[in-house]
Amino acid sequence: MVSWAAVIGMSLVALGMVLTPGPNMIYLVSRSISQGWRAGMISLGGTMVGFVVYMTLANIGVAAVFLVVPWLYIALKFAGAAYLLWLAWKTLRPGGLSVFEPSALARDSRGRLFRMGLLTNLLNPKAAIMYLALIPQFIDTSAGNVMLQGFLLGGVQITVSLVVNALLIVAAGGIAVFLGSRPTWIRWQRRITGTLLGAVGVKLAIDAPAPASA
Repeated sequence: MVSWAAVIGMSLVALGMVLTPGPNMIYLVSRSISQGWRAGMISLGGTMVGFVVYMTLANIGVAAVFLVVPWLYIALKFAGAAYLLWLAWKTLRPGGLSVFEPSALARDSRGRLFRMGLLTNLLNPKAAIMYLALIPQFIDTSAGNVMLQGFLLGGVQITVSLVVNALLIVAAGGIAVFLGSRPTWIRWQRRITGTLLGAVGVKLAIDAPAPASA
């Protein structure tokens, strides 16, 4: 029902997105370093549920609200942009921390770890727009059940994100130790990450909303 070309295309898009620094990566890495890889995996579970929520909403058409109610999209877009810019400031400000630099975070329960992972993903408006705008490009209406294709392609995106983030969580401690012994490297990593977060936040704030379709 879904062609290999569509699967490969969706995989590449998903890989590019998961490798771009963002709120999910910041949260998962910081939690893994401060509380261990198990805590990171629990947080990742919440993040993945967030993707499932967006995928389901997109495939049953509820996410189309963002197209027909522009002010709602704009409000969420600016909220997401403000969050990214806040993360960028925390990273770039004097005394700011790198993504891979250990910080003193309170140890959270498993339930809170899961909820925070879920909330971090649900507060990212680009996730909803991604499912609404990208997945349909890989759907072939002549190949059968369109909704099923949407779920299958969404499953590809979630699988790619799950694998890459899981590897990052397991490696986060080692990366932190490596960078910790190289102060110059960690300063540049912090500057690059903060700049990327700021650039994404600014771009998200100035991007025009998607036009409503009849």
